[in-house]
Amino acid sequence: MKRQKSQALWDRASELMPLGVNSNFRYWGDDATLYVQRAEGAYLWDVDGNRYIDYRLAFGPIILGHAYPAVNARVREALDSGVLFAMTSEAEVRVAERIVALCPGVEKVRLVNSGTEATMHALRVARAYTGREKILKFEGQYHGFHDYLMFSTYGDPSAYGSRRSPIPAPMTSGIPRCLHDLILSVPYNDFELLEQTLRHTWHDVAAIIVEPILGNCAGIEPLPGFLAFIREQCTRYGIVFILDEVKSGFRIARGGAQEVYDIVPDLATYAKALGNGYPVAALGGKREIMDTIGRGVSQGGTFCGNGVGVAAADATLELLQTQPILETVAERGRKLQAGLRSIFGQAGIQANVHGHPAMFSFSIGIHNPADQRAWARSDRDYYLRLMAALYERGIMPDYDPREPWFLCYSHSDADIDATLNAMEDVLREVKR
Repeated sequence: MKRQKSQALWDRASELMPLGVNSNFRYWGDDATLYVQRAEGAYLWDVDGNRYIDYRLAFGPIILGHAYPAVNARVREALDSGVLFAMTSEAEVRVAERIVALCPGVEKVRLVNSGTEATMHALRVARAYTGREKILKFEGQYHGFHDYLMFSTYGDPSAYGSRRSPIPAPMTSGIPRCLHDLILSVPYNDFELLEQTLRHTWHDVAAIIVEPILGNCAGIEPLPGFLAFIREQCTRYGIVFILDEVKSGFRIARGGAQEVYDIVPDLATYAKALGNGYPVAALGGKREIMDTIGRGVSQGGTFCGNGVGVAAADATLELLQTQPILETVAERGRKLQAGLRSIFGQAGIQANVHGHPAMFSFSIGIHNPADQRAWARSDRDYYLRLMAALYERGIMPDYDPREPWFLCYSHSDADIDATLNAMEDVLREVKR
C-alpha cells in the first residue's frame, strides 16, 4: 500500500489542525493517518489510490452504502428548494411519522443534528421530568462528547476502581469537577450491582442511559433479561429509561434494539444509520415526557431539521421500510461471523466473535466478555497487528479494537469471501 500522499497531507494538516484531523479518532499516528479521496458502495479509496472494503462505515452511519444513489437523489431535490428556513417543512413531519411508525417506544420526536445533541437533550428532559439531577451510565459506553457523560467510556478499566464500588472516571481534561458528583457508573450486565446502587441512590437518579449494544466496546450485547431488568428498576423508582440507539437504531432492526430485545424505554436517541451518513439525529419517547419540551424545557438548534439531513433520513427510512435491506445486512454479517469463527478455530486461536451481525467484533484470548472490564483482558496488541495486516490487503475494519465491524447493504458475498481469505492469510503471517 502506498502512503506518500496521505503523509504529505498529514504534514500540511498538522500545521493547521490539532493532530491533523477534525476528530481525535481519525488520528492513527504521525506516520499512519490516512486521508480519503472518495467512497462508493462498500468501498473506500484513500488519496494514494488504495482501495479498501470498508467495515468502518464512518463509525456506523452508512447502512445502505457510500454515496447511495437513491439517498443522494433525494438530497439533490432538497438542495434546489433551500435547506434552512427557521421554519418546519412537510419533510420533517414525514420523517417524524416514519420514526414513530418504526420505533415501539417513540410516540413523539424532535430532530437534531448529532448523537451528542440527542443524548444531551435527553438528559435535560429527564432531569426536568423527574426533578432529580444524577445520571447512571454503564462502563465502556459512549454517549457523545458533552461533559455530562464523558465518564468511564474508553479508558483503562483499572482507573474505574473496585467493581463493588466503581469510580466514574472522566475521559478528558476540562470537565468541571462539580459534574463528577452527578454521575454514577457501574459495569454493564451486572444485575446485582445495579440493583444495589439504585437501592441506595434512586431518589437522586433522573435517568439511566444505556447503549443496548456496546458500540464503543467491541459490540458486546446485553445478557438475557438485562435490559428488561433496567426497565423494571426504572419503573419501580420513577427513573427515566433512556435507550441510546445512536448506533443500533435502524441498523440491527427497523425498530432497533427495542424490536430485537422487546423493550420499551421512556426516551430513545438516534443518529448514525438514520441518514446513511448525512448529519441528522433524533430524540423521541413517550408522549407525556416529550411534551415537557416547550413547556418549561428548552430544546432547539439552528440546524435542527435542516433540509439536507431530513431528505437523507426520509429516503433512508423509506428504503428500510419497503425493502429487505436489514435482513440482507444481517445475512452477510452472519456469514462473516461464521467464517471468522471457523478461521480462528482452524488456526488454534481462542477468539470470541460477539455482537449483532450488523455490528460485531471479536476478542482474542478470552471467552464471552459481558462488560468492559472482562473485554480489557483480551489480547488487544495482537488485534492491532491483525488490523494493520488487513489494511495492507485492502480490508478496513477500524484499527481500534473497541470499535465494532459494521456492515452495509452494499457489501456483497464476494466482499465477505475476500475478507475471509485475507484473514486466513493474515493469521498465517502474524503470530501471537
